[in-house]
Formats: sequence, C-alpha cells, structure tokens
Amino acid sequence: MRQTLRYVTEAGPPVQDPPFTLAALARASGDHDPYLAYEQGESWFFARGALARITVGRTHLHYTCGTDRKDIPWHDRPLPALAGLLAALPVEDWRVYGTACFELAHAQQQDTDRDFLDRTLHRPLLHLFVPHEEVRLTPAGTLLRASDPHRLSRLAEQLRTPPAPPLTPPPMPWPEPPADPSYTAAVRAAVDGIRAGALQKVVLSRKVPVGFAVDFPATYVTGRRANSPARSFLLRLGETEATGFSPETVVEVTPDGTVRTQPLAGTRARPADPGAAAALREVLRHDGKEIVEHAISVRAAYEELAALGAPGSTHVTEYMTVRERGSVQHLASTVEARLTAPLTCWDAFAALFPAVTASGIPKAAAYPWIRRLEGEERGLHAGAVLTAASDGSLDAALVLRTVFQEGDRTWVQAGAGIVADSRPERETEETREKLASVAPYLVPRPSASTCPAAPAPACPAATP
Repeated sequence: MRQTLRYVTEAGPPVQDPPFTLAALARASGDHDPYLAYEQGESWFFARGALARITVGRTHLHYTCGTDRKDIPWHDRPLPALAGLLAALPVEDWRVYGTACFELAHAQQQDTDRDFLDRTLHRPLLHLFVPHEEVRLTPAGTLLRASDPHRLSRLAEQLRTPPAPPLTPPPMPWPEPPADPSYTAAVRAAVDGIRAGALQKVVLSRKVPVGFAVDFPATYVTGRRANSPARSFLLRLGETEATGFSPETVVEVTPDGTVRTQPLAGTRARPADPGAAAALREVLRHDGKEIVEHAISVRAAYEELAALGAPGSTHVTEYMTVRERGSVQHLASTVEARLTAPLTCWDAFAALFPAVTASGIPKAAAYPWIRRLEGEERGLHAGAVLTAASDGSLDAALVLRTVFQEGDRTWVQAGAGIVADSRPERETEETREKLASVAPYLVPRPSASTCPAAPAPACPAATP
C-alpha cells in the first residue's frame, strides 16, 4: 500500500512586498530546481522543487514521484487521463503548478498534421509539478509547506533573511520594433480568408527578439510595479524561463464548481497622460471593429461554458467594460457557469483552452491559419500558466505580455485579433502597444556585481 505524504507546515506574519519576496526566493533556487511564482488576487504562491512531475507528450503522460514512474498512453484527448492520474496522487492536500503550451489545443482537437506535431516534440504540451516547497503569501500572513523538516527549515530561513538581489542595471532602452512586412502580409491574408467565410476571427502574433540575456527575477519585480495584471508569474520549468503580466484568465474554477472566464478583446493604448488615455478609451468604446471583435469573443466563451455548465447556470456577469492593463486598455467581459458532477475543473480547462481571445473563432478553423501564417509553434505564448488543487479548484492565466527564454533565444511576443474589418497597419500598431507592457521593463542579467539593491515602491494591486 502506498504511503501518503503529508506536508510539514509553518505559519508566519505577512510580508511587506510579495513580488520582491518571490523574486528573492526564485534567485535563491538551485540551478536545476524548477520553480514557479504565481499571483492570484490577494494570494501569492511560490513553488519549488518537484516532489512529483507530470508531463503530457504526443502519445503518453509521463509521471514521476520518487521511484514511482509511469508512462500512460492517452487516446483521443489527454486531459481526462490527466484528471485520473491527479486524483490518485499520494500527497495529502496537494497543489500542482505548471504550464500548458498553445499546441495542447492541437492534441485536444486530435490534429492530424503530423509534420507540424513532430516539430513541437522538443517541449511537453503540459508540464505540471507538485512542489517539495511551497509558500503562500496573503494579507493575513504567510504559510510555508515542505515535504520534510529540513526543507521547511531552509525555506523559513530564506524568508526571514531573503538574499539581496544583485545591483541590477536599469531596464534596457527598448527601441521601437521595426516594420514587419511578413506580419502585415499575414494580416491581409487572414482578412481575405475571413471575408471569404473560412472563419470569423483569428489572432495572429509576432515575435520580437531580445538582444541580451534577461534577469528574470529583476524583470518580474520591475515589470510588476508598472502593471496591474489579472495574474502575474515568474517561472523556470524544463528548458523555459518566463515572466509575464497576464491581462486575463483562461479559466477560474472554485472548489464549489463555479467556473469563470474573462474574455478581453478590443484594444487601445493607455498613455501616461490621463487626458490622452481617457480620449482613447472613448475611441475604444465606439470603434465598430473593436466592438464586433469583443462581442463575437464573448459569444464564443458563453457557448463554451453553456455546453459545460448546469442548465440555466451560464450568464454574463460583466459586459464590455474597459479594463486597464499596463500600457493598454481593453474591452472586458466576464462569463460564469456552474459545473455538475461528474465534471471536474479539467473538463472546464479543456472546454475553454486555449482562450478564444488568443486563438480565433471557430477555434478549430483558426488553428491551421495560425500555424500557416505564423510559421512556427507558439509554445507557451497564448498558452497558460496554472495551478490546481485537490479541492477541485483551478486557476489558469493566459500567457500574454511575457518575456521568454529557451536555450540561447530570448524574445517577446504579441498578437492582435483579426476580423473582416481589420486594417494591417492598425493591427501592427496594436502589437506595439501590447509589447510596451513588458518590453520597457526588461532588466539585463548582471555580469559581475553582487551589491544589494533596495526594494522599489509597492506595486499596484492586481485587478480582476
């Protein structure tokens, strides 16, 4: 009979500066330890070390917990097999953290383009871990959990005396991204396809290389102070490092089965000058193209939830308000429903992933257009950073406004929603506006200095 692991715990007082604390814990992590920091409302999580690990590949789920290793084939779709595996985890009160690549959508749709799928074999579609060490920060206090007393003692000591970060240089000046004729051509091709009736909407993104090594913990702190995201995250998992300031959630599921999604579609810049920002807000509210893009996105999200939720439980709780997200402002809505047994949070995730606001309408029709016009896999961009727990809850942030590093490649990426009335020049400008939420705050990795740096002023609160 398998032994169930129980975490050892310790409670403490609240911390003054959660982003700074999480960045310090990330910096103190060993070179090979996976870690993930995640902001969810007033709660901030930090997870480190893999007590158990689950990855989803092209044909199998791969599971490791101590000496227990399993390769479980999945058929049709991987997430039902994942839900069953998590339900049997030998860890009491477990919580998993991890990432879902955009290409998980192709597996969920049973995509038959083998050439494309083969090009994405170098990274898992889904990568989750149950941490050895976990910190939860709230206004009421701090909760530490670890798989053994030694780890708990080390974690508590790091929180009491967090290592000072290096004296980091200021963010690098960010030049205006150059004109991108290939992106303009892609938008034109998408508009032609939409007008021909192939689909209603497709979100096309473009990558902009970053020409220096990024200090991810410092960038997280600097960028978080300049943004008011729905969620934020900092991670090192597998071959990927990333930090981002997500404007919306893909899906939120509470322990009682309430499911919520936040489609944001329709964008204008948010200049520092309040008068200019207010003027652009009015332009956004009355722009026919942006209104149509938003309305069809909300309708698609509603239909996805209605197919999943209890009869009569699906409703729009907020419609077409304006929400500020760093350098931009968006039209925003919220749709809710209620799950009924035997459906779980993973059914909700499967129904709503990837976000309609980062893929297209219909989703299945949009995937080949994205694949053809972008020319390479997206990976974590437009995927999700997520956490889920044994109580049935799940929270998944849409991965946008993010800087990525894999191997010696570092880049930022942004997209725009293309509909029949889209203009290539405006959609290109929209990607620049979105890049301005993260690109100006990229801190280069220091080469030598180890002098301490003082914490910066408190960051603005996350907004729902």
